[in-house]
Amino acid sequence: MSDIEIARAASLRPISDIATKIDIPASALKAYGHDKAKVSLQWLNDQPERKDAKLILVTAITPTPAGEGKTTTSIGLTDGLNKIGKRAMVCLREPSLGPCFGMKGGAAGGGYAQVVPMEDINLHFTGDFHAIGAANNLLAALIDNHVYWDNEQNIDVRRISWRRGLDMNDRSLRDIVTSIGSPVNGYPRQGGFDITVASEVMASFCLATDLQDLQTRLGEMVIGETKDRKLVKAKALKAEGPMTVLLKDALEPNLVQTLENNPAFIHGGPFANIAHGCNSVIATKSALKLADYVVTEAGFGADLGAEKFLDIKCRKAGLRPNAIVVVATIRALKMHGGVAKTDLATQNVAAVESGCANLGRHLENISQYGVPAMVAINRFSADSDAEVEAVENYCQSLGVEVSMANHWADGGGGATDLAQKVAALADNGQADFKPLYDDKASLLEKIETVARSIYRAEGVEMDAKVQAQLKAWEDAGYGHLPVCIAKTQYSFSTDPTLVGAPNGYTLPVREVRLSAGAGFIVVVCGAVMTMPGLPRVPAANSIKLNDAGQIEGLF
Repeated sequence: MSDIEIARAASLRPISDIATKIDIPASALKAYGHDKAKVSLQWLNDQPERKDAKLILVTAITPTPAGEGKTTTSIGLTDGLNKIGKRAMVCLREPSLGPCFGMKGGAAGGGYAQVVPMEDINLHFTGDFHAIGAANNLLAALIDNHVYWDNEQNIDVRRISWRRGLDMNDRSLRDIVTSIGSPVNGYPRQGGFDITVASEVMASFCLATDLQDLQTRLGEMVIGETKDRKLVKAKALKAEGPMTVLLKDALEPNLVQTLENNPAFIHGGPFANIAHGCNSVIATKSALKLADYVVTEAGFGADLGAEKFLDIKCRKAGLRPNAIVVVATIRALKMHGGVAKTDLATQNVAAVESGCANLGRHLENISQYGVPAMVAINRFSADSDAEVEAVENYCQSLGVEVSMANHWADGGGGATDLAQKVAALADNGQADFKPLYDDKASLLEKIETVARSIYRAEGVEMDAKVQAQLKAWEDAGYGHLPVCIAKTQYSFSTDPTLVGAPNGYTLPVREVRLSAGAGFIVVVCGAVMTMPGLPRVPAANSIKLNDAGQIEGLF
């Protein structure tokens, strides 16, 4: 059966039953139908912390078209932990409509390791993204309205940096001109759209600890400059109050279930190649109050997702992970070893061994953070024993534990070995988490540290204008912020065709953006876009309703 057929055939329990498993009373739930609910922030804030709760990060090798399966593994691992008697739940990001209708269809796991209701989660869910987009665009409207009515803040319309948002891939909106026509429409200026998941509102939403913190973050967002080059913040337009009102309900985490009726928080969804790529701090910290083992994931490969989880989310939220799981597939390793996608079904042990260089680099990078790591091989039926053995031998040579996981086909029962090894790794007390760089380092030093230590570049290339901008932000009091590298997810470099473990290149920095509300500096490298486009044949072409009114094509 397809993913959607498996999800549709699932036996979902009432969401109140799922809540009971982690001691959430019905009075703390705001139900969205039978099988999903928001959990009261007030109730969550009143719960005591579990000092011995373990946080497990799931990340992966560099993505390939063959697929790696972080979300599927995160869900399978959670089901596996519950299968061996652990009290565990998973925290994931909400899928964006852009990728769902663009490149890859749904993003709620796969096979027998899914979160459900899968169709709802992928399409609108509880409306969080719509609220975030509305708040983002409310600020845009307030900016243009302020300029129209006398512009008391002396905002320079040429230097308004705030962009509108839309949760869909639409390349035609990357750069636009607004307010054309008659004078009653306002002052014409150049602007643009980012996809909602790349917006600073989304980033601030996911890093906020409560409503008051969210409102403060929204007020601190920089929207542009005055004519004498002073920064203008959203709070100068009194925007933070109404924006928070729009986000009030959205900030409560969403509770759903896995196919095996285990609890899952799905909340927030920033992209990892152009934002920090992690689910909300509120969801993660709340889960640590409710479960003994919390599994979460960070987007794309460990160089993008795990680095930002560890250097941004953990730094900002005071989280200390206990174990890290790096997901790989034999198919993806063969692609990193030079095999074309059309030839992946043919056994090629030499290519697997060559591709392991990518896995090894991610493991070496992670070791810098002081958190023990292991490897999960998300197994496919076409994987040969010889290919699997090559990966096992490689991991053994590094002294790294490895587990063959069959959760896609067998659910939690196919991940019990992985669950036992992960639990042992998280419980061994070896974790001594430390970020990659100190807050006191200069912004340029932070960029260079990530470039050399994670991406293995020989250096960083940026023009004098970018360097001057970094210095100006330091002078304005933003030098303590971490950096968020925005680049292609398909390579350690900015060239998506350089697979494996490339060396000997320079990381080109195209521009830098201040996300003062979220609390980081976005460093845009190479040709990465903050508003993706649809491919030649988008996934949307295959999505439709059948004669029975059921959704088809959302794989």
